Amino acid sequence: MQAISVQQPWAFAIARGGKTVSNQALPTAYRGPILVHASMRVDLTACDSPLIQAAGWDPRDPLAAIGAIIAVADLDAVCSPTGATCDCGPWATPGMHHWHLASVRTLPRPIVALGRPGLWEPKPSLVTEVTAKFARATLNKVT
Repeated sequence: MQAISVQQPWAFAIARGGKTVSNQALPTAYRGPILVHASMRVDLTACDSPLIQAAGWDPRDPLAAIGAIIAVADLDAVCSPTGATCDCGPWATPGMHHWHLASVRTLPRPIVALGRPGLWEPKPSLVTEVTAKFARATLNKVT
């Protein structure tokens, strides 16, 4: 499993608002589950973006946390447009690599963690904690 740090409110939009593209400077060959980490940086100008507002941005929501894992997604594909535009949707920034995220699962509560730029490998203990939170949430729904 890998992880990626994303600034707020973009991380929130992935977790809650249907943002299925993460714009990255570099492509990746990795495909599979990816932890979505809300970085310690906040893109304040993005908070007023119509896309972010439509995604339901609410700084009081627990998924608006910073410095925490807030969701897990599947990195399914990467679009790397060269000169031409692509059909990756409104979340795709021209000139960037578009990492396509699917099956986003939000955590019941954020897990405080240090992130880092780019794609990174989380410590096994962090992956175990994420898995345990999902298991407890599922157990609580059954009982």
